[in-house]
Amino acid sequence: MADQVGHLPRHPARVLLAAKWSLQGLRAAWLYESSFRLEVYLFVVLAPLALWAGQTPVERVLLVGSCVLVLAAELLNSAIEAVIERYGAEHHELSGRAKDMGSAAVFVLMMNVLFTWALILGPRVLA
Repeated sequence: MADQVGHLPRHPARVLLAAKWSLQGLRAAWLYESSFRLEVYLFVVLAPLALWAGQTPVERVLLVGSCVLVLAAELLNSAIEAVIERYGAEHHELSGRAKDMGSAAVFVLMMNVLFTWALILGPRVLA
């Protein structure tokens, strides 16, 4: 929702409202999106592993951060799909293309996870 008061700084109450809406979005994704739940389960397993396996703070950030990006992309993909479903259930080429591109964004970031983990942890495993 656009700010109605222009570009004035947000007051603490507005920040709390924004946090509340963000938590509502996370709850909705958890309740209604099985892909998001699966990715959260993977994150719960991979994040501690990343913190243990990363040898430097930068490695840990890259390993965990790559997984966080997948969650963020899944939230955006779910938002795109929700808007398209709200607009209408009938098939439309542009709707299908938008949904496919949202899914592709999640896929690209999943490949980024594999690439990041392989580059950081691969040499240790192969050594």
